[in-house]
Order: sequence, then C-alpha cells, then structure tokens
Amino acid sequence: MVELVTVATFLIAAVASLFMAWAIGAGSSGSTPFAPAVGANAISVMRAGFFVGILGFAGAVLQGANVSEAVGTELIGGVTLSPAAATIALIIAAALVAIGVFAGYPIATAFTVTGAVVGVGLAMGGDPAWAKYTEIVTLWVLTPFVGGGIAYAIARTLRAEPIAEEYLIVALAALVGAIVANIEFAVLGPPDGGASIARATSGWIPGSDIVGIVAMTALIAALWAIAIGHDLRNGVERGERHFLLLLGGLVAFSAGGSQVGLAIGPLIPLSGDVGLPLIALLVGGGFGLLLGSWTGAPRMIKAISQDYSSLGPRRSIAALIPSFVIAQVAVLFGIPVSFNEIIVSSIIGSGYAASSGGGVSARKMGYTVLAWVLSLAGSILISFAGYLAIDALLL
Repeated sequence: MVELVTVATFLIAAVASLFMAWAIGAGSSGSTPFAPAVGANAISVMRAGFFVGILGFAGAVLQGANVSEAVGTELIGGVTLSPAAATIALIIAAALVAIGVFAGYPIATAFTVTGAVVGVGLAMGGDPAWAKYTEIVTLWVLTPFVGGGIAYAIARTLRAEPIAEEYLIVALAALVGAIVANIEFAVLGPPDGGASIARATSGWIPGSDIVGIVAMTALIAALWAIAIGHDLRNGVERGERHFLLLLGGLVAFSAGGSQVGLAIGPLIPLSGDVGLPLIALLVGGGFGLLLGSWTGAPRMIKAISQDYSSLGPRRSIAALIPSFVIAQVAVLFGIPVSFNEIIVSSIIGSGYAASSGGGVSARKMGYTVLAWVLSLAGSILISFAGYLAIDALLL
C-alpha cells in the first residue's frame, strides 16, 4: 500500500507540473506553431489558440514519451530526483516561463526546465550527464543556423522567377508528406516504442522492409503533392494559405510531443512510487498544455506574429517547414528543445529573404537572445540555491 506521505508529496509535485504545463501551453507550445499563419492572416489569433491546444494535446499523448524520459532520468547522474527536488525545479521553471508570458518576451522553456532539473540534481549531489548535455547544446546551437538558413533558402527560392511558384509549393508538399510518413507515433508501434506510418504499412508492399518503407513514403509524398496541387488550381494564394495551416498544425502537434516532457519529466522518477503509468502523466500534461493554449497563448501569438516579422504566406511556409523538421528530430532523439528558438530563428531567416529585411526588429531579437541565456543560467543557480535552502530548513 502506498504511504500517505508519498501520495501527498507526489500530488504537490503534480500541481507544480500542471502549472508548468499551463505555462508552456500559454508560451512556447501554444504561441509559436501558428504565429506565422497569424502573421500571414491565414487564421485569427483566437482560432489559432483553440486549434493549437487540441493538436498539442494529441502530440503530447502520441509523441511525448521520449523527451519526458530524457528530462526525468537523463539530465543528471548518480541520483534520482526526490519529490522535493522535482517540485522545486518545476515551480522555479514555471515561474520563469510565466514571467516571460506576461512580460511579452518568449523565454525558452527548454532552457529553464533543463537548467532547473540540472540545478536541483547537482544540489542533491548528482553528477553532470556530459554526454546528454553535448547532444542538447549541439541542437540548441545549430537550431538558429539550420532553421534560419533553411527558411531563408526556401523563401528565396519561392521568390525566384525561373520556376513557377505553384510547382515549388507542390514539391515542398511532397517533402513534408515524406517526413510525415516517417515520424513515429506511439499507437503504431509495440508497447515499448513507436513506429512510423511508412513502417507500419510497409508490409503491404512485397519485398523487404526497406523496399516497403521507401514505397509507402513515396506514395504518401505523392498524395500530399496531389492534394496541395489540386488546391492550388483553385487559386495560388488560397492554396498557399491552406498549406500554411497544415504546416501550423504539424508544428503544433510536434510542439506537444516535445514540450509535454518539460512539464512531466521530473515526475517520472516519482510516478513509480504511486503506480502511475507514463501514459497517465502524458494525458495530464497534455491537458495542462491545452488549458494554457486556450487561456494564455493568444497574447504571445500576437507578440510573435506581429513584433518579429511581417510575413506573407510564402515566407510563413518557409518558416514552418524547418520548424517542423527540427521539432521532429528533437522528439526522435529525446532532446528538450525550445520552440521559441526554433520558430523565431525560422521567422528571422524567412524575413531576411525579403529585400527590406522582412521587418525584423533587431532590438527585439537582442532582448530575446538575452532572455534565453539568462533563463538557462538563472534557472540553474536559483534551483541549486533553492534546493539547498529548503533542504537546510527541513533538517
């Protein structure tokens, strides 16, 4: 029988986790996916907040396991987070993110949560997980260059005259369809892992698994291209806006799969004590993301879509494609990643494809980067000191 004290401490940590999930939903996962679409006038702010909540919940349940386990068990070595440590880390990280939401600056959630977990883990006497830190920092450093560079290249290509714009959009649709065919979903795989649509359906094609996966990938890519191509015949601008909304939905889904782990990851070491399965944590975290998206995201959606760059449909498409790709890479390898960093970098890249620089505010960008750096360093220091102080009081 589970002790009452164990249940009580878990409930305290769960409340902190729900608050963290709300803050994430109101901030990064709720505000960033549809921001380019709002900036391109493809969808209203309130509708974007509604749909991103639903899609984020779905992503949390279907793709949230990898990042959740990484945050809960792979950021510190030699110790397991105690209920007090998990609660302190979650409260400090959520408070920093909430400050960013209400101040109108997109503080990187992945930075704050990672820093908070590392801070309390070190305070408990744990060892730094240098191999995991290398993976995380590598992705964080490459994201602005890769995301911004790809977005810039796509936006410039779409502005080029030699190739008709609708043909380029169809090619991009085929590329996105191929990626969708190969991302993993929990419901398609065995109980201990996921599988992609292409892999799950590869048995329909005679021959080896590789042949089947390649064939199904090509088929799904072709279906995407045909569907978008048909829509473009009814008007290029109309088709671009529809494609843009599809991309926003994919990024919102990916945001849920990555960001839910930042909220529930610290609870994983505690869930075994109360007999709670991971899927229950994912559903609870996804619900917190949904609430945050519905109640707090519109403010940040407006800030990102209007303050950073004045985007049209083409540059918005260019921003969302690398955002979707980077997000899925992070989900696949279980790396906590900031959607603010992904989407803002992509918006800058696509914005600079315009001759005028896309209306990007250098001053706003400077403050944003500073907020990212301070959120990581500050969360480590505050969590480290906070745990030591509370631990000393309890002795």
